[in-house]
Amino acid sequence: MRSQIVLSRLHVLSRILATPRICRSPTTASYVPLRLSSESSVVTINDVTKQLKKPKHPELVPVGYLSEELPQSMLKHLRWLLQKDQLGQDVFLIGPPGPLRRLLALSYLQLTKREVEFVTLTRDTTDTDLKQRREIRGGTSFYHDQNAVRAAVEGRVLVLEGIEKAERNVLPVLNNLLENREMQLEDGRLLISSSRYDKLIQEHSQEELDRMNLVRVDEDFRVIALGLPSPPYQGHPLDPPLRSRFQARDVSSLPYKEHLQQLLEDHPGVSNDIASRTLSLAHTILTQECKGLGLPDFPIDNLASIMTILSKYPEVEPTRLINRLYPYHAFLPQETYKSVEELFSTFGFNPFQKSSTSAGINEVRKTQPLTDSQGIAEVTLQVERKEVTTQVFSGNSWGSPPPPFVFTPYHHEMLTEIIQSHSVKDMCIIGPRGCGKSAVVSKIAHMLGYQTEPILVYQDMTSRDLVQQRVTSANGDTAWQFSPLVNAALEGKMAILDGIHRLHHGTLAVLHRLIHDRELQLYDGTRLLHSDRFDLIKKKNGLSHADMTARGIYRIHPSFRIVALAEPPVIGAAQGQWLTPEALTLFLYHNIRRLSSQETISLVNKLVGDCSPPVEQLITLASKLSMSTDPALRSLAESLSLRQIIRIAKRFRAYPAFDLHSAVYKACLARFLPPLAKQALDSTLENRGITKTSNLENQELICEVEDGVLRIGNTHAQVYVPETNTKVPNTLFFDIHQHVAVLENMLQDWLLGDHLLLVGNQGVGKNKLADRFLYLLSRPREYIQLHRDTTVQSLTIQPVVQDGRIQHEDSPLVVAVKTGHVLVVDEADKAPTHVTCVLKTLVESGEMLLSDGRRIVPNTHPLASADSPNIIISHPDFRMIVLANRPGFPFLGNDFFGSLGDLFSCHAIDNPSVESEMSLLRSYGPDVPEDIMRRLVGAFSELRDLADQALIQYPYSTREVVNIIKHLQEFPNDGVASVIRNVVDFDTWSGDAKDTLIRVMHHHGIPVGTSPNSVNLAKKLPLPEPKLTGMWQVARQRPKGKTALIQLPVESSSIRLKGPVQLSVFHQPVDVTEARSAVFTEQQSYWPLPLYETALVTDIAVSPGGTQDPLDDCVHVATVAPAAVYSFVPRGRKHPMKQVLLQDVLPRYRSAYQPRLRMSHLPNKNLLIHEETSNTLMTVDMDTGSVTCVQLNSMFEAAAETLLKRLGSGGGNQTFFRMCKNKLEQWQLTLWEVGGGRLLFINLLNETLHTVTLPIIMSSLHLLDGTYQLLAVDKDGGKWLLKDNINNFVLHPVIQTPNEQDSSSLNVSCIAPPALSDFVLSSALGQQISAPSRLMVPPDALAAVAVGFPELDASENEIYVWERENLSLKTSPTTSDPTSFTVLLKDAGQVVRAVDQAPKNAFEYDTQPSGDGLFLEITDLVNHSLSYVPVPRASQSSPYWAWTVSSRTSPLFLAATSGQGIATVDSAGVVRLWQTGSVGLQKALTEWRKMIGEDTGHLRLEFDRFSGEDTTEPKHGKEDPSNAPHVGGNTWAGGTGGRDTAGLGGKGGPYRLDAGHDVHQLSQAEKDAVPEEVRRAAREMAQKAFKERLREIRMSEYDASLYEKLASGVEQQIRALRGILNSLQAKGKERQWLRHRTTGELDDTKLIEGLAGERNIYRQRREEEPEVGAPQSHPKRLRLVVDVSGSMYRFNGHDGRLERELEATLMVMEAFEGFENKFKYDIYGHSGEEAAVPLVDCNSVPRNNKERLDVLKTMQAHSQFCLSGDHTLEAAVDAVRHMATEESDESFVILLSDANLDRYGIRPSELTKALTAESTVNTYAIFIGSLGDQANRLTEALPAGRSFVCLDLTKLPQILQQIFTSAMLK
Repeated sequence: MRSQIVLSRLHVLSRILATPRICRSPTTASYVPLRLSSESSVVTINDVTKQLKKPKHPELVPVGYLSEELPQSMLKHLRWLLQKDQLGQDVFLIGPPGPLRRLLALSYLQLTKREVEFVTLTRDTTDTDLKQRREIRGGTSFYHDQNAVRAAVEGRVLVLEGIEKAERNVLPVLNNLLENREMQLEDGRLLISSSRYDKLIQEHSQEELDRMNLVRVDEDFRVIALGLPSPPYQGHPLDPPLRSRFQARDVSSLPYKEHLQQLLEDHPGVSNDIASRTLSLAHTILTQECKGLGLPDFPIDNLASIMTILSKYPEVEPTRLINRLYPYHAFLPQETYKSVEELFSTFGFNPFQKSSTSAGINEVRKTQPLTDSQGIAEVTLQVERKEVTTQVFSGNSWGSPPPPFVFTPYHHEMLTEIIQSHSVKDMCIIGPRGCGKSAVVSKIAHMLGYQTEPILVYQDMTSRDLVQQRVTSANGDTAWQFSPLVNAALEGKMAILDGIHRLHHGTLAVLHRLIHDRELQLYDGTRLLHSDRFDLIKKKNGLSHADMTARGIYRIHPSFRIVALAEPPVIGAAQGQWLTPEALTLFLYHNIRRLSSQETISLVNKLVGDCSPPVEQLITLASKLSMSTDPALRSLAESLSLRQIIRIAKRFRAYPAFDLHSAVYKACLARFLPPLAKQALDSTLENRGITKTSNLENQELICEVEDGVLRIGNTHAQVYVPETNTKVPNTLFFDIHQHVAVLENMLQDWLLGDHLLLVGNQGVGKNKLADRFLYLLSRPREYIQLHRDTTVQSLTIQPVVQDGRIQHEDSPLVVAVKTGHVLVVDEADKAPTHVTCVLKTLVESGEMLLSDGRRIVPNTHPLASADSPNIIISHPDFRMIVLANRPGFPFLGNDFFGSLGDLFSCHAIDNPSVESEMSLLRSYGPDVPEDIMRRLVGAFSELRDLADQALIQYPYSTREVVNIIKHLQEFPNDGVASVIRNVVDFDTWSGDAKDTLIRVMHHHGIPVGTSPNSVNLAKKLPLPEPKLTGMWQVARQRPKGKTALIQLPVESSSIRLKGPVQLSVFHQPVDVTEARSAVFTEQQSYWPLPLYETALVTDIAVSPGGTQDPLDDCVHVATVAPAAVYSFVPRGRKHPMKQVLLQDVLPRYRSAYQPRLRMSHLPNKNLLIHEETSNTLMTVDMDTGSVTCVQLNSMFEAAAETLLKRLGSGGGNQTFFRMCKNKLEQWQLTLWEVGGGRLLFINLLNETLHTVTLPIIMSSLHLLDGTYQLLAVDKDGGKWLLKDNINNFVLHPVIQTPNEQDSSSLNVSCIAPPALSDFVLSSALGQQISAPSRLMVPPDALAAVAVGFPELDASENEIYVWERENLSLKTSPTTSDPTSFTVLLKDAGQVVRAVDQAPKNAFEYDTQPSGDGLFLEITDLVNHSLSYVPVPRASQSSPYWAWTVSSRTSPLFLAATSGQGIATVDSAGVVRLWQTGSVGLQKALTEWRKMIGEDTGHLRLEFDRFSGEDTTEPKHGKEDPSNAPHVGGNTWAGGTGGRDTAGLGGKGGPYRLDAGHDVHQLSQAEKDAVPEEVRRAAREMAQKAFKERLREIRMSEYDASLYEKLASGVEQQIRALRGILNSLQAKGKERQWLRHRTTGELDDTKLIEGLAGERNIYRQRREEEPEVGAPQSHPKRLRLVVDVSGSMYRFNGHDGRLERELEATLMVMEAFEGFENKFKYDIYGHSGEEAAVPLVDCNSVPRNNKERLDVLKTMQAHSQFCLSGDHTLEAAVDAVRHMATEESDESFVILLSDANLDRYGIRPSELTKALTAESTVNTYAIFIGSLGDQANRLTEALPAGRSFVCLDLTKLPQILQQIFTSAMLK
């Protein structure tokens, strides 16, 4: 509303200004005449007259400022100055930025013929610049009077410009001079006023006054101060004592009528209409209403410049000229554009005028020098299709080779406009990094014959560095040396101020007079004058050029021009707003935009060659990123600058196999982008079809040098031949694939002529890669390491004092440039970017200006041919390799990549991949066990992932792992757990980091922090003695006296293989956890499978890996609902888990079809899968997804189909086929009919099928040996031996003779097919026996052995049984296969089966584990023991558990692994590997203890010596009123490392108390030594204090436990976020160097002053105060908008969404506590009732747990009792609108909601519009509930990286942490 009122007022004002009849000012009606006497000795203005004196030094009197016709406003100012001059008063001319005040002052001095001393005050001005400076002549120092003293003594006028720029306490040295005309000088003289001196001269002689060092101040001495009002402009406010000594005069711009009249008189070719409209627009912008809108001042004094251009080029569109004065697009936020554009339209200017991209409209047709005039060129321009020929100033370097430049219509237009501006004024070119600014300036300079003087501007540059530098001569005398800028002014060069946006406005002030007036007074008193004024003074006073030079007056060449290059200011940021109202008055500004896609393609085609399709795709991508509304994507566009695109195009041309995805990642350094920016980039690349190529990890890369040629991969290069090898690095380096690939990429960029930038974490091998690269190329190197105190001077040259003279030693940089060595710049991110930016011109053009005046130039530069000691010719072989740490957290260094990244070819150096790192570690530790290496690699890889997620602060690197391996190689008996402490002990004092480290190490099986005695193996119970239960004998005849056995005919046929069918193979990562980290148990490792919610596990199988190590086996798990197979090799996790869905190859029936999958492995590693219900058989290749169905004959298919139909109807006997898993290693398979008599013998190799029908109904079938010899059990328990008799099968009955004491027959569940070894058999029965025997598993006993069965079929076979005592197991259903939950390890003599209960005495202390878990029952016949190993309960049972029971599946499936191990899988899909054999367990235990090491006992002895004091009684302790830190002492509360009192890090205290000091921690061992009675007393006191604290905040113990429960879920995220906040706060408080101090460290830049004896030559590190007048720094603003609608409460029981939202809210409140000065947050809710439910106000955030819990209770209660409905859209609109109105550095809105918006008629486009309504507010939407794909559709509609789907609500805190981290690291 306010902006609308302001705009309406502006419209009225603009109409007034646009009306000619109101333009006349009533105050100008009275005419004040100016009268001068004929002798020009008297000047009179109206009633004020002044007698003029003849100047002593007429060359010091300003000339050329008074015009013939002065406007009345100027006459009034001059009259006022005459009055003050007569009164002897000093004056202060105050007003807005611009040259008008200076023009007035110098006009007055010209009018009154007064000599001038001009001082431009800057932030570098000191008292020595005003009073006296020491100089050295002939080895003696003396004082030299400065401007103020000279002016006082000589009676001149001292003009002080920029009063507000000087630092505090500098100008007060003039107070007494201003007030009393007195000043005490450093050389002992005293300046006194003329009146007092004249009185003294009457009393004393001149000699006496001279002896008293009295000096007379001339009565004509005056001071004219020029300054800006502060505020509103930047600068220091006037010191009250100083202000009181001046008379002030407001000098604003000329009145409208006078200004218009002056413009028309000076530019008769410009129409009245254009001039009046332009002036009206300028006056409107200067009104208070416009300033209220945030519009900076219009540079109205510069209107004459664009009028001159209009008079020369009348066809130019005026709007474009106004934009050169007022480039509002560069410094105003987009929402303010409309106000300015409306003003433009009001005065008839088209604000939407676009650049012309058509050829022939605006072009530079011809530039040539005039033969009769030096320094003048004739230029023919085509302006709006009309040719105009004019004359402009030019250089004298015609004929030099042209720089590489490609013309586009846009560049033609830009060059045309720049030449127009060049004809009248200096200019500034603004554009983003890498857009071609330098190339355009180089082309302009060449077209106009200029020799350029590049001057790289940096932040620490002083005003002296810009204009004049102090040096010492050969004899030690001090002298002043002109800067390159001054030399350029004298020689008529084009000075290029590169990076003017970095320069402090207080330093830039020294150039104001040079730019505006072409005049400058230097520090040594030398004066530079405009060429016209110089010639006028010389002519008027009859002086020669030599006379003027002798007087210290130099002529500025008329061709001299300044061209500034700058990047646009960061709109909305508190820092970097360099385009101030003052800066707008200096130049004509030209904005260079990014080229369009077509323009860039055309440019690349001409520069590089034909654009390949990937390059065109890259150009289009860069264009889209630059136009994105997402700030993250726009920032990425800067990395894809024009310079970078050209570099990538050259690379594609040289190496066509280059990958575009890699090119973008490399250019953007995507590996180290914040998570949200990387997500946005990945989404953009995916949408544009730019995908990552296949991993080339397995491709062998060769790195070798042969015959002087280096070959890396497919890239070749000639090896350099250095003069000496002393500087060629040679480091220990092992070639691993990843590093060799990086070296090849580096070599390719090297051959293209690029400088290299290697960015990565610490310890990833950046230095080693650089050194190895240079070693392979045989290139000598120079090395320089940067740090935070690195200065531009120390980076380039180092000043030293020798024999009283300042000399400069070359830095490694200069040495490398001279000799052609490679400069390695290490730790580049540690130095400030304003220091490292000096490398820009060196990298870009091979030029650099050194602080001692020398210049580095390439050998093609015009100056290279000059034989000058100040010219250093850059060696053609010079290159740079820069090393830097990654930007952002946790390094928080300076963003070297962001500042200079596109100048280099960037390489992201990451930690090696698993295989590459393993290869590297094998090189360092060839004797270290492979398993140890893999565990270490896995653990540290996970730690690095946690560091990338900011969950831990230290980014562990390969360097730490290498150090561990080196130690283990040298000392193999040290435990790996103890050696790891060498690198992780840094974090042992941080509880959070320590817990994370231990968890990760344990996850990978490294027992850190574990005792060697932490062994928890299952208790061994004595095995019952074996019992002879009967005899088995194979009958030779049929029962009942019949002599013939049953001979069964065999039906043979062929099987048909159908397929293969190609199914998709899905790859998913699997997290394997080592189970023996904290405690040694039978369990080795486990990992959860990512099963579907409805999935039911049906079987497990194991394919041997061939190494006898179960970790190398491939574990397969089959599921149904859906039917799928999962395969995974746990060792090393080299390959992800594979998943194949089988629904498409299984039959489909409409009846109640419940498939049951059984599987086993084939010799070729494929799987054989049998579906029992439909008798479907298939082979599956898990690598390719190829499925081949084994089709049996039609008869059995018909039978199976009939069976299924019968099953579906529920009637009749249910029979099905079951697979015997044995003999598959011979490609033979047996299927038998459960409840029937058919047997199917399938040979998969020969593709044959043999069918046998038994005359019995089988209940089980068991293969006995390698031939077809089977034991069949009928439904009555009868046993039949089936033997293959060549052409047919013979069925032998097995006669069972029970023991006398036991008449029951033995049932059999499983039989081990191979015979038991004699050792196992003898050990089991306790007697030496040698006979072929079989190990069997009865369903109701532990184990059984059939001695001699079936080989010794001529005799009776003894059956021994180990009976189960006092334990009855559930009967297994007929549909379950006993072999799926029973494993027989015949070599170990063990039977392992899954049971649902165990005897009470099977566990220590007879305490059975709680819960309804399962157990592995291990019957060990060799060791005569029985043990029960608890199996952890399934973490979450499927909701279809009822169907599981009805389908009669097992809750646990078992399979044997290599090395006599066991693999199990439970109903939740958790696979576990077990080790049960006693020999294997003992060996593993020995290795486990070796991993721990045996040094922990010794550490306890050292801990006992730390304090030496015993604990007595816990107490609170005394309160120290000064809160001083206390360590030990047993006295003070809040101390650290003590005893008994409340504090931190000690022992025996009642509770923790943090007083804010550093913590001195006692060891855990010493804390453990506290007596139990002291512990008990401490606990009681802590509980008492806790309850007291709860009473203070009115919180019940129940509330406290509830709060703790919620906080524990996000505890890790809170800690991580607070760690980042602390680091950022520490970085923000880093101290800066403050210069010009009288104590501190010696400032290298002031060595000469130190030699001369000055005092303020030191610098100090202090916290820099914010600059006066600078924009206030506001905290970041965060608003969390949470969903408290009824659906949150309704569906909380379904997915826990409300509980997770409460945790996320709690995380915000906990993490930001104590950081309110930097981050202000509030929390609002939205529901069906309200769009904005206030929960937390930003000005009163919760301060304790009670208040935070109240917020959470409010959220829960509102969700429970509110009405249904949805206000998500309204909440988003309200939050974004509110945040846009608040002043803050950055604003963020995070919206939590479910995605069920369609129900309430909210379209995705509406939500997108609401969230993106304000560009200044960063918005994020998190959808925490979704029906179908609603959330995904919403996410696609919102900007990339700004929306999240969080259906797994446990990840909600992590998402919020990502958002906050990205926000804070900006």
